[in-house]
Amino acid sequence: MECVVQGIIETQHVEALEILLQGLCGVQRERLRVHELCLKSGPNLGVVSSEVRLLCDLDQPEPTWTVKHVGGAMRGAGADQISVMVRTMVESKVSKNALRLFYSLGYKLDHELLKVGFAFHFQRTAHISISVSSVNKMPKVHAIDEAVPVTPGMQIVDVTAPATPENYNEVAAAVSSFCEYLAPLVHLSKPFISTGVVPTAAAAAASLMSDGGGTAL
Repeated sequence: MECVVQGIIETQHVEALEILLQGLCGVQRERLRVHELCLKSGPNLGVVSSEVRLLCDLDQPEPTWTVKHVGGAMRGAGADQISVMVRTMVESKVSKNALRLFYSLGYKLDHELLKVGFAFHFQRTAHISISVSSVNKMPKVHAIDEAVPVTPGMQIVDVTAPATPENYNEVAAAVSSFCEYLAPLVHLSKPFISTGVVPTAAAAAASLMSDGGGTAL
């Protein structure tokens, strides 16, 4: 399982967010350049459609591949009471031949994206990962060098943390607590529930840029 929240930030404020994250996380940022392919099952794989994502980390000397399957989100009164989405997720490293394998199984390419930005990974009760990235689409299949922004002037902020059925409440609380520090710059909420940009982000960004950073937790 994983706990996840998401938000958007104007590109002009991303540098200020990076400064804040550097102070909060206390670790070095990592570059992010990921080619993401979304595959959907064909009719030969059953009446219930399924979706998997192949992720290629282009920032490695030898590009590495990961296959990820995101399941349904937790529902019910308990889920409604927490501010993060809790969902099932399976992830595994695969070889560069994985795309050919999924094609042979009957999966079809639905769409592909290129995500470029940076990420922080750190431990605060839970192992939290936060990424800030520009999402780009390809005008034709696999044309990474021709990718263009999906939302020019905006970047996506994702905060995730692995969880189990036994500890998701504690992990969700840790994620929510961390997100409070980012509130001056970015609204973070459950995926697919957009809360827009922070109206006072420009003033908060200017303050961060002038004092040079945040305070470590």
